[in-house]
Amino acid sequence: MGIIEECYERGIALKCEGDYDGALAEFRAVLEHDPNHAEAHRQIGLVYGFIGLFDESLEELKKALELEPDNLAFRNDLALTYAMLGMVEEAKAEFEAVLVVDPNNDVARRNIIYF
Repeated sequence: MGIIEECYERGIALKCEGDYDGALAEFRAVLEHDPNHAEAHRQIGLVYGFIGLFDESLEELKKALELEPDNLAFRNDLALTYAMLGMVEEAKAEFEAVLVVDPNNDVARRNIIYF
């Protein structure tokens, strides 16, 4: 396993343990080696959401989606974050975009009914 994978795996473990500072450090280390590591951007975005840095969360989730525009999990994470922040139109648009590609997507189907 290479340095990027090691940092990423440590970041996931630390995030699951609730050590968000440690997780952020590991995910940032991934980005030092690969600034276009979409999954690291996603994880940073999720951690930022957990700690209340919502503008930063949206920025990182958008960056992840920009890097992997066909990744429906990334799009759902962005939609869920929009929904949590009361950004109804943005959330609905993202869930609808997921459903265009995957009409049976469970996350999008369960959540779009609220909009």
